[in-house]
Amino acid sequence: MTDSCDKPLIWLSGEVKTPPFSSDARVEAGFLLRKLQQGESLSMPQSRAMPIIGSQCHELRIVDQDKNWRIVYFIDTDAIVILGVFAKKTDKTQNSVIDTCKDRLKKYKEAM
Repeated sequence: MTDSCDKPLIWLSGEVKTPPFSSDARVEAGFLLRKLQQGESLSMPQSRAMPIIGSQCHELRIVDQDKNWRIVYFIDTDAIVILGVFAKKTDKTQNSVIDTCKDRLKKYKEAM
């Protein structure tokens, strides 16, 4: 049962399911997303600010068996907005991922 003050998750893109996530990584992602819904601020190593995408944008960092997953999210006043889910393959987030998340955030804000 969810608390009435928990922020809902709004999924603009991506999903967290097994496969491709391992069961452990899926559970960790769910646990961290739940903390965000309850208003908890997360920091490294679980979450990192992504100001290049926008104010209040962050990425969850999920270490899996053979991949490192990222869940890009925006903290709105009344929701947690998921902008993208991807497997990180290099040290630097690809520009295409950043641009796609920026575009999704812009469209979300325009619709609000």
